[in-house]
Amino acid sequence: MFVTFEGVDGSGKSTQARLLRDALAAEGRTVLLTREPGGTELGEHVRRLLLDGPSMTPWAEASLFAAARAELVESVIRPALERGEDVVSDRYVDSSLAYQGLARGLGVEPVLELNLHAVQGLLPDTTVLLLLDPDEAVRRAGETDRLEREGAAFRRRVDAAYRELAGLFPERIVPVDGTLPPDHLSELIRGRLRSRI
Repeated sequence: MFVTFEGVDGSGKSTQARLLRDALAAEGRTVLLTREPGGTELGEHVRRLLLDGPSMTPWAEASLFAAARAELVESVIRPALERGEDVVSDRYVDSSLAYQGLARGLGVEPVLELNLHAVQGLLPDTTVLLLLDPDEAVRRAGETDRLEREGAAFRRRVDAAYRELAGLFPERIVPVDGTLPPDHLSELIRGRLRSRI
């Protein structure tokens, strides 16, 4: 099983990814938890550049995310899946579709095409999308990196982008209410996943 978590920063996706990893491991499953960008030596270097580096053009940004993702898939995610492990990722392709494809205006199709090449066609079985008002999300997380420091209008575009993606890919993306208490939300997510596998 390959499950990804998406949402604006502060929506609780990292917490829910960890809770799902812990729950699956408690059932005796072998689970790999990873994050994007990151998860490899190259990915961590790219993460620092993307989140703390200088301003960059939208296509440069999209390409750097895709490069880090290509390394993560080939060296970490695909080998884990081939070993029969479950993989839980904090962000994946849908982040690029939301942030660069829609919020930055590059288009869903061109950014998806770039990423499908980078990940050799590997998409998650399920993407859990945590929906939370972007103003509430920033109150939770603060303006933590270069992307989040772009301000409220950009955060609203990203939130709208994620909601649009849920409509474009309903067979894969499962939207959930990010305002629920973390433990309750974790149970709800596990129930949704059980109904899909």
